[in-house]
Amino acid sequence: MERPAWAPRSIDISVPSVSRMYDFYLGGSHNFEVDRQAARKAMEFMPGLPKIMQANRAFMRRAVRFAVQEGVTQFLDVGSGIPTFGNVHEVAQRAHRGAHVVYVDHDPVAVAHSQAVLQGNEAADVVAADLRKPQEILASPQVERLIDLNRPVALLLVAILHFVEDTDDPYSAVAELRDALAPGSLLVLTHASYEGIPLPQERSEGAVDVYKNIRNPLIMRSRDEIARFFEGYDMVEPGLVPMPNWRPDTAPEDEDPYSFSGFAGVGRSA
Repeated sequence: MERPAWAPRSIDISVPSVSRMYDFYLGGSHNFEVDRQAARKAMEFMPGLPKIMQANRAFMRRAVRFAVQEGVTQFLDVGSGIPTFGNVHEVAQRAHRGAHVVYVDHDPVAVAHSQAVLQGNEAADVVAADLRKPQEILASPQVERLIDLNRPVALLLVAILHFVEDTDDPYSAVAELRDALAPGSLLVLTHASYEGIPLPQERSEGAVDVYKNIRNPLIMRSRDEIARFFEGYDMVEPGLVPMPNWRPDTAPEDEDPYSFSGFAGVGRSA
């Protein structure tokens, strides 16, 4: 298997990666045959997976614009993945020239690409770190340089928490990040769930098993379990809802049925 020039030498290109699969679903070019095979296998069970990813990205862009309207111009995007068109820094800096953005990911391909995309952008940077170790994120030189923790921050956890198993206690990690951020900070979150998927659960479970088989289990949580991540936050209207229903730009009834899979919400800390 030929290693493309953009692939860091440290990565095993024979093992699928969820961030490269996500890149494939979104029509990106930074994925390997092994990622495409796993993604196609998941799509055999759930053909609408690309629509779900597009709905995630569209929600994220609306939430970033909302944050700027609310006066929040610092963004910490954890589990940011491989940069594709319409990233957080592009949306935020278009809405507010002085917006600061720090991306965080533990996938070396995602980090390498983010570094390439952000070259020359003094107000955005990337950290190689893991959501499960909040202190590593908070103490990173990139966060210290660009994020003033005494002012509100928008913390983005978009399509990431469903890759953190309960044994790794994602609720504690989210609470630790919340406690480090100033009052008035925002939590922008999406999460996979069986609720809303336009398929019988047994069929969806086939796609979930693909992730289990590549040792990146996809943890489907209920709406109530997802709502627990917002402890310590007041929900912004319209609350925790399917992605197309959160402050839509266009009529939700025009959206693909798969777009309504899982939940999205924004909370504001008191």
